Amino acid sequence: MTRSVRRTRRMLQVAGAGAAALLALSACSSSSDSSSKPAKSGSASPKLSGTVTVFAAASLQESFTTLGKEFEKQHPGTKVTFNFGGSDTLAANITSGAPADVFAAASPKTMATVTAKKDAVGTPATFVRNQLEIATVPGNPHKVASLKDLTKSGLKVVLCDKTVPCGAAAQKALDASKLKLTPVSYEQDVKGALTKVELKEADAAVVYKTDVHAAGGKVQGVEFPESANAINNYPIALLKNAPNAQAAQAFIALVQSAEGQKVLSQAGFLKP
Repeated sequence: MTRSVRRTRRMLQVAGAGAAALLALSACSSSSDSSSKPAKSGSASPKLSGTVTVFAAASLQESFTTLGKEFEKQHPGTKVTFNFGGSDTLAANITSGAPADVFAAASPKTMATVTAKKDAVGTPATFVRNQLEIATVPGNPHKVASLKDLTKSGLKVVLCDKTVPCGAAAQKALDASKLKLTPVSYEQDVKGALTKVELKEADAAVVYKTDVHAAGGKVQGVEFPESANAINNYPIALLKNAPNAQAAQAFIALVQSAEGQKVLSQAGFLKP
C-alpha cells in the first residue's frame, strides 16, 4: 500500500470521527433544549368541592334552586345551600358575620349595605332585573285592573315592607301615581305577600312578575304601566369571608352564563 493511500485513509477516519462527535453534541444539545422547555398541557379547571352557601332574595327562590341543582350536576362533590329572604334582612345577617359565599340582592340599595362594610369582593354585577305586577286571587273577583283599583274601599291589599326592595318599588310606583294605599299588612319579603293572596287572606298584593309566574294558577296577574318606572336591578357578589370562594365564583359564573340567563328569563326576569 502506497504512502499516499495510507494518508488518505487516515484523513477519512479522522473526518468520520469528527462527524460522529458533532452528531453526538447535536443530540445532547437537542435533548437539553427540549428538557428545558415546559411541556404543554391543557388548562383544565381545578376540581371543585364542598358547600357553597348563597344568600339570595326571596324572588330568586325557584330559579336559583334550579341553578343550584345544575351546578351540583356539573361539579360532582359540591353542594349548594340557600338562604332565601328579604334582601335587607340577608344583608344585615352578612354584615353581622353570618357565614356565606355569595349574596344576590333584589336591589342595589340592599347590596350597598354589604359593600359599605367592605364585606363584598370587587364590584357587584347586575345579573337580572325584575318588574312589579299585581297578584289577585284566581278569577280576579274584585275586577282589579289598575294600580288605582287597589285603593278601593274594602279591598284587602298586602304590600312588602318598605324596607325590602319589592316594598320600596311598590311605594315608588304609588308615589309616582300620587296614590295612597293602606294595606292590611306589610310582609317581610315578597313570598310572604304572595302567600297571603294564595291563602285568600288578602284580595291582592303587589309582587314581582316572577312571583306571579312561579305561583301558576294559585293567583292571577294584573300588569300596570306604572311598574315600568320601578324596575329593580339585581346585583350579585362574592363575599369577602367566603368559606368556599373558588366554588362561589364558579356559581356566580353559572348565574351570569347563557345557560343561567336562560333559566332566569324563563322565570320571568328581565335581561340586565
